[in-house]
Amino acid sequence: MTSEAEPLTLVLVGPMAAGKTSVGRRVARRLRVAFIDTDKRVVAEHGPIPEIFAAHGEAHFRELERAAVAKALAEGGVISLGGGAVTDAGTRELLRAHPVVFLTVSPDAVADRIRGSSRPLLAGEDPLARWQAIFEERRGWYDEVSSTTFDTSRRPMQRIADEIVAWRREQR
Repeated sequence: MTSEAEPLTLVLVGPMAAGKTSVGRRVARRLRVAFIDTDKRVVAEHGPIPEIFAAHGEAHFRELERAAVAKALAEGGVISLGGGAVTDAGTRELLRAHPVVFLTVSPDAVADRIRGSSRPLLAGEDPLARWQAIFEERRGWYDEVSSTTFDTSRRPMQRIADEIVAWRREQR
């Protein structure tokens, strides 16, 4: 059992469309803890992410994101990070003391998930090629911060969530 001073925490990282939100909500429900999406928190406090990038740049956004991650880690629960959160050294340092699940996904599975998407980073002629380039650029950081990896490509999200819950309970 975890004490009040040390809330059960589990962090989900991975590329966009890997299933961090859908898996994360299921894991949080099973563990009976809060689900926190740090991107949603940044948006709630500071406005739409594309507007933050346009007005203040990526470095400023990463500072806001790092602060949201730090606050979420202090609260505990299942915490879903934006796909690019791991690009920030400060955020990676915050994750070192916590169990981190890297949700990976194949390009084939992502193609189905991003079709018709309005994700700003995927705007352009070939969204899948853009996704692959971003994923490859960040993959080393996902590996660096993760305690374990689960592939979400072709399996039911509930089964993946159940496996993550079992893994997290073994970490106590």
